[in-house]
Amino acid sequence: MPRGNKPPSQRQLRVGEELRHIIAAVIERGEFRDPDLVGRGITVTEVRVSPDLRNATVFVVPLGGGDTTPILSGLKRAKAFLRHEIGKSALLRTVPDLWFQPDTTFDEASRIDDILRSPEVLRDLEGGEGV
Repeated sequence: MPRGNKPPSQRQLRVGEELRHIIAAVIERGEFRDPDLVGRGITVTEVRVSPDLRNATVFVVPLGGGDTTPILSGLKRAKAFLRHEIGKSALLRTVPDLWFQPDTTFDEASRIDDILRSPEVLRDLEGGEGV
């Protein structure tokens, strides 16, 4: 995650995208034994890697929406398995520690869309010719 206003480096972005692809492939194969993950569609939307590449925050959302709590619990329990799979696939000196967070950007975008479609905003947009 960026510190202050400093954007992530190209290496952080590249490693994050590689991790996202690896984790998504493992989830797609469905090799989990955890009951909270078996048969669940999970989308990995983003992986943010720390500047030292030792920590990675994985943002997930259930396919089709819904409650993320059981998925996050299952992924936390499957962390060691995921790190092992990353270690086999990624060419990194150390495999980063994984932290899982729900991705709320879709909810936020939906909320903004609802606000923009509200009658008050539409009224202001139609009457705002002089702006």
